[in-house]
Amino acid sequence: MAKLVFENVTVQYPIYNSRSVSLRNRLVRLSTGGRIEAEAGQVSLVTALKDVSFTLKDGDTVGLVGHNGAGKSTLLRTMAGIYAPTSGRVLREGRLATVLEIGAGMDTELTGYENIVRMGLMMGMTSAEVRAATPEIESFTDLGDFLQLPVRTYSSGMVMRLMFAVATSIKPEILLVDEMFGTGDAAFQEKAKARMLALIGAARIFVFASHAPTLINEFCQRVFRLEHGVVEEVTSLPEENLGLSIGEGV
Repeated sequence: MAKLVFENVTVQYPIYNSRSVSLRNRLVRLSTGGRIEAEAGQVSLVTALKDVSFTLKDGDTVGLVGHNGAGKSTLLRTMAGIYAPTSGRVLREGRLATVLEIGAGMDTELTGYENIVRMGLMMGMTSAEVRAATPEIESFTDLGDFLQLPVRTYSSGMVMRLMFAVATSIKPEILLVDEMFGTGDAAFQEKAKARMLALIGAARIFVFASHAPTLINEFCQRVFRLEHGVVEEVTSLPEENLGLSIGEGV
């Protein structure tokens, strides 16, 4: 059984010396989508999530929508335990995996094989699980002998293949995804989408941040709309695209 519960969760970021440069306050607002809640001396608090509560259980597939900086990525990272709540609490049951910041922990001076181990361990896999997953990762990347070379010798497409293969190599009960189907060449996009569909089908809880209503409608039964860190569950989506598909702030 899998479960993910938010109880009155608030996430705030301290911004130091923000009063000294008025433009910085404006940029903070634009990049985070949060509100500057309070100032004490030279410290401002930006509220990225405010008093968020919901319960996700087995079978839930949830789409996160909202403009760039609305709080989607912050919400995903808080779900994953990357960010700790300023107040409230998060309860998790079940093995969790993320496809958020692909390649976290990659060292370009290490070989492809060494990075498989490094990134796998940072994702929470055991050494035995990394060894067991390596042949399938190797096959998915189609990198062959390049896996024995330093990653700094790879093209950007080769790096993407390696990062994606490692990021999607575990079989989680809770899967958190930032939209990424638009990366790589056409052949790789098809391969990546098929792999993602398999992961989604196997997960008990799936949460997907996207700006594309068609993808949200295809993959998700519930929809959470974020606006300045406030989360509201909605029953329908507008037909227009909800913004850029890659590169949102928090």
